[in-house]
Amino acid sequence: MPKKANIFESFSHSAIQQFKEAFGIMDTDKDGLLSSSDLVAAFTAHGKNIGGGEAQAMLDEVDGPMNFTQMVTLFASKMAGGSDDDDVILASFEAFEINGQVDAEAFRHSLMTFGNKFSASEVDDAFAEFKIDGGMIDAAHLKGLMVSK
Repeated sequence: MPKKANIFESFSHSAIQQFKEAFGIMDTDKDGLLSSSDLVAAFTAHGKNIGGGEAQAMLDEVDGPMNFTQMVTLFASKMAGGSDDDDVILASFEAFEINGQVDAEAFRHSLMTFGNKFSASEVDDAFAEFKIDGGMIDAAHLKGLMVSK
């Protein structure tokens, strides 16, 4: 990807808005910077436990404090590496997956609340295709529906 004078030109307005939402969710102490404790809390809130060392390793991928611009710059550099769309989709499910299962209500809430919001009807249509047992979606089946592999 050619280097852009303004890193924000690398993404659509919609993508930047989604990044802002994600940053706002991860910045748990609302100081405008992501710290290892912010990341640990954000991952824990989404059912994925990480340690402080793992969180710090993520932050160490940028020079200096991880503010919003640094996060967007990191995303741009990761995407320049030619990430496979399927790999990105699969990685996004890691925040929801716990022991091979995805909490159906938490997933429904996220689909209707964050990013490109789905309507209740759209979510109902999608959920009709999922294998749901005891309020949990089979993660492997869900991933299989979402990617071409």
